[in-house]
Amino acid sequence: MAIKKSELYTSLWKSCDELRGGMDASQYKDYVLVLLFVKYVSDKAASQKNYLLEVPKGGSFADMVELKGDKEIGDKMNKIIAKLAEKNELKGVIDVADWNDADKLGKGKDMVDRLSNLVAIFDNPALDFRSNRADGDDLLGDAYEYLMRHFATESGKSKGQFYTPAEVSRIMAKVIGVGSAKSASQTIHDPTCGSGSLLLKAHDEAKSATGLDLALYGQEMDNATRALARMNLILHDCPTGEIWQDNTLSAPHFKDPKTGTLKTFDFVVANPPFSTKAWTNGFDPANDQYARFAFGVPPQKNGDYAFLLHILACLKSTGKGAVILPHGVLFRGGAEAAIRREVVKRGYLKGIIGLPANLFYGTGIPACILVLDKEAASARKGIFMIDASKGFIKDGNKNRLRAQDIHKIVDAFTRQFEIPHYSRMVPLDEISDPKNDFNLNLPRYIDSSEPEDIQDIDGHLRGGIPDRDLDALERYWNVFPGVREVLFKKAGRPGYSELKVAATDIKSTIFDHAEFTTWSTQTKKLFAKWRAEVAPRLGGIKKGDKPKVLIESLAEELLATFQKAKLLDPYDIYQHLMDYWAEVMQDDVYLIASDGWRDAARPRQMVEDKDKKSKDKPDFIIGKQKFKAELIPPALLIARNFAAEQAAIEKLQSEAAAVAREMEELAEEHGGEDGPLAEAKNDKDKLTKASVSARLKDIKHDRDASDERKVLGDYLALVEKESEVSAKAKAAQEDLTAKVAAKYAKLTEDDIKALVVDDKWLATLEATVQSELDRVSQTLTGRVRELAERYATPLPKVMADLSMLAARVDEHLKKMGATWK
Repeated sequence: MAIKKSELYTSLWKSCDELRGGMDASQYKDYVLVLLFVKYVSDKAASQKNYLLEVPKGGSFADMVELKGDKEIGDKMNKIIAKLAEKNELKGVIDVADWNDADKLGKGKDMVDRLSNLVAIFDNPALDFRSNRADGDDLLGDAYEYLMRHFATESGKSKGQFYTPAEVSRIMAKVIGVGSAKSASQTIHDPTCGSGSLLLKAHDEAKSATGLDLALYGQEMDNATRALARMNLILHDCPTGEIWQDNTLSAPHFKDPKTGTLKTFDFVVANPPFSTKAWTNGFDPANDQYARFAFGVPPQKNGDYAFLLHILACLKSTGKGAVILPHGVLFRGGAEAAIRREVVKRGYLKGIIGLPANLFYGTGIPACILVLDKEAASARKGIFMIDASKGFIKDGNKNRLRAQDIHKIVDAFTRQFEIPHYSRMVPLDEISDPKNDFNLNLPRYIDSSEPEDIQDIDGHLRGGIPDRDLDALERYWNVFPGVREVLFKKAGRPGYSELKVAATDIKSTIFDHAEFTTWSTQTKKLFAKWRAEVAPRLGGIKKGDKPKVLIESLAEELLATFQKAKLLDPYDIYQHLMDYWAEVMQDDVYLIASDGWRDAARPRQMVEDKDKKSKDKPDFIIGKQKFKAELIPPALLIARNFAAEQAAIEKLQSEAAAVAREMEELAEEHGGEDGPLAEAKNDKDKLTKASVSARLKDIKHDRDASDERKVLGDYLALVEKESEVSAKAKAAQEDLTAKVAAKYAKLTEDDIKALVVDDKWLATLEATVQSELDRVSQTLTGRVRELAERYATPLPKVMADLSMLAARVDEHLKKMGATWK
């Protein structure tokens, strides 16, 4: 049975635990990713004829497995990797780390155990790449992504810059239109490529949308990071991509062989270091041989515009690019303002996307994506701006874009949707107006601030809810016009209203109204429509299917369906599906696509490691055997097949709980210091069957203890009853567990599909849609109640109440003989 993707990647991350203590977190990747690389190419070479890489004898992962427990494992692993590197021109790529470094890996037995355990983690049957193609929907692509993200997180600010978050990479790939590539001869370049994640996301976008395998070109200054990128390309089946190690600004590698000028590309993506101070090292920008700074030379101690101008120089006349830069490039003055003016005037800047703060691993400051497009630049009349700074979720100590945030950005940009407080096309005339003077700071053009909740002084003085506040709820009244009429009536003066119902009846008035019921029913019908369309596809999942292709189509259809929903944000509904996919459904679909329905549904017997205590709890236990039901939790099986048995158990458990409460009440009533149960407590001040029985025996013939004997007898009867009922409940539970375990083996494929598709997946998603309906209705109810309570007591009444209370206090003081003024 295949291991769940989430469990597999977690186990890969645990491989880093073997390295802790001897090295900085930023160095884990030098060992773990090389091991993953060797495993991958070994599997591929063993399963494919004419594989591009050659795995020599003594240079494979199998040779590493043979070294487990070997006293010279570190030295011998160095030799295995050296053989593989030499055979495939990978020297300086996979042989950077020293596997025999005692300072990092320990001495003697410590090193042997550490490296043996590390190899054992990768020697996992589930981590098999022989029939696996890294195309963005497989073990390897996701595993590498998972590890890179965690390495960047662990490495901290100064050493995490090698990785651009996948969410941002996806946005950049989509907004430059690489998915509309026309020819396999087109090219993608990243002049500051880091570990290659941006390049590969652009490549994957083009490949998945068009089937075209675009050529990749990257340059990276750091040698170790360049090695990561080279491995990354090979692991993602892009072995012909060129990655060069050198300084992009002072020594750009990719040039036209005939003219010596910079090579130009169809698409360029980049995440250069922010505001680098040493950008002029190695060359004189004022006399740049590539004429990159014709619009002006950037400030000597800030290289943001140097990278922007380099990217523009690398674009073909129809080229498109996207670069991540700090917001300062939008509004800083001096030389940068002059360059910005020239870039905007020529129409090269197609759009700006403002991102949330704290997304990137190298810095916490907010950044933006500048979208460049030379095609039809002279005819460009505006710049499309998006302020997406508020759309994110907290993820540990970083912020992360959610699936809905990515989709909304891409939809708004590619379709030029103007959304209030979020996006708009800003005319060049407005940007060049003297009051703006080519300042591109987003708040100048998009007001994304939350509207202030203004207190109405007249409302507080004379009562009444301001109509202005009720009018602000227009989006609700457009759907429920009758609800406003039922809730409110005009107050005694213009511009104010008052409640027609009691404050306690606001919720029921809204929820019971026919217009609200109609809206709720219509929204549920939208989900029912989507459910009917996708259920056959979900039930039709078979071995070898691509889970990511499936979720993409399901999610897009759900989003399109709920575009018609009133009051609901379709992106919120979309996010519910994507969250459930990440948490549960992805693992389920992956298991089915790997093993088929029957094998995926079979409970897995848990094998415990005596040395490492598992935190994973079994779903049920038969004898001493523990089982985990990954695809069909027992609760689903019970609900559909053993509801009566479960109800009987719950009744017994409820009865036992009721008896236990009676015991507690009796003990509380009579267990005090002089109570009849006081002497029946044991050394731990507890009442037990044994202690109560012993006390009864002691006072059996005591004529003065009749009251005590009665209470003791009542308590003992409750103890025995609770024990009897609990025993029945336990026996019934064991019987049900046995029936459930037996039922798994008898399930037909249709049974399994009904349980998983209907009872698990679609039922859960339907509940999330209901939660959105509830959220909308509760928001309206809460706001109406808030306004009603805010203006319920006008100032004159407050003053009258205060005077009345003051008079009462004065009267009380007089009665007490006190006087004050």
